[in-house]
Amino acid sequence: MNQHLVKLCVGVDSAEHLGALQAARMVQRQAAGERDNPFHVTRMRPRRGADILSGGSLYWVIKGAILVRQQIIALEPVIGDDGIRRCRMVLGHQLVRTEVQPRRPFQGWRYLSASDAPSDLIPRADGKGLPPEMEAALRKLGAW
Repeated sequence: MNQHLVKLCVGVDSAEHLGALQAARMVQRQAAGERDNPFHVTRMRPRRGADILSGGSLYWVIKGAILVRQQIIALEPVIGDDGIRRCRMVLGHQLVRTEVQPRRPFQGWRYLSASDAPSDLIPRADGKGLPPEMEAALRKLGAW
């Protein structure tokens, strides 16, 4: 069974902003000769790691709503500068837009079952529709 994680994306204003930050870090890592995949380091390693690595994603909460997800491709142990063991969640390069799903603030990450995860957003062929940020605001107000 696929298991996902959900995490607040603090300091990021939009999915495009997250993509730009990750692209800039990718260029820095490539210049340093390091692996260029985006990653997130967290204190706790998920206990359901096998389920996460069988197709799970990290769903990013941006400005109070899940807007995008990235596939989790590896969970690696790392030791921080402070000597504390941590977990590096190595992510895929692609940011996949999802249906907007409001979320309240929380600390750390949380498990997200496949049945509770928002569906991937299928772009309309005519290019019309509400901008994701506006849709998120409408959902937050309860108007959607």
